[in-house]
Amino acid sequence: MATNISEQPAKASGTYRIGGDVTVNRLGYGAMQITGPGVWGDPKDPAEAVRVLRRAIELGVTFIDTADSYGPFVSELLIREALHPYADDLVIATKGGFTRSGPGDWRAVGRPEYLRQQCELSLRHLGLDSIPLYQLHRIDPKVPLADQLGELALLREEGKIQHIGLSEVSVAQIEESRAITTIASVQNLYNLANRSAEDVLEYCERNDLAFIPWYPIATGELARPGGPLDAISNAHGASPAQLALAWLLRRSPVMLPIPGTSSVAHLEENVGAADVRLTDDEFEALAKAS
Repeated sequence: MATNISEQPAKASGTYRIGGDVTVNRLGYGAMQITGPGVWGDPKDPAEAVRVLRRAIELGVTFIDTADSYGPFVSELLIREALHPYADDLVIATKGGFTRSGPGDWRAVGRPEYLRQQCELSLRHLGLDSIPLYQLHRIDPKVPLADQLGELALLREEGKIQHIGLSEVSVAQIEESRAITTIASVQNLYNLANRSAEDVLEYCERNDLAFIPWYPIATGELARPGGPLDAISNAHGASPAQLALAWLLRRSPVMLPIPGTSSVAHLEENVGAADVRLTDDEFEALAKAS
């Protein structure tokens, strides 16, 4: 028997084809928060992390974003524990290019041999033969970009990854990257309260690149009592976080929000945002308020 949208609300977010051939439901899940404090080590409750991942799939999520540096590797290993063997429609994206030396410490490393090593480890930890979307977590300014992306292009030719993405880049860096190899996605900080990457989003729209906003549910002062979100929240019976996600989904057809959480209850709330339908006036009011 088919599962309807009310049982799998993520389906209500619509679909997008990453790289033109990898279809996902647009509202996904970001797996950074299933690690320990400072994105370091094991989570306080590993069993809850497994429940969160399995519940995400039950709710219709088909796109999970992670990175080798989350833990490191803790997030990838939990994904495998919870979900392997994977459903045919599940798309797992991961990232390489950050090394870790402790909680909250992130250092870009883009040497080709390092990127290859990390990709191989991600394949092993996730239990995949090929990674659908492999993202350069940060461009390393100490290494020529052509060397960094050239290695990822080789990994793609070898069938170890299917598509290449970028993270936290400018329009100029995207254009430079696309002159080197085909790029399928961009992951930048973007949310209702912080739209500093608007030019990058618009570039992605014009060129049909997936735009994956990280930190997508930040609302800042917009969620204060009596603030811009209050009346709209009451009208829809939705939380500020749900409105923030609904606004992102409405903002662009290339937008793939990946809200993360370590709680099943928060996961269910976040995915419920796919059912929230903002009116034109509500969408514009939120855009202007921020």
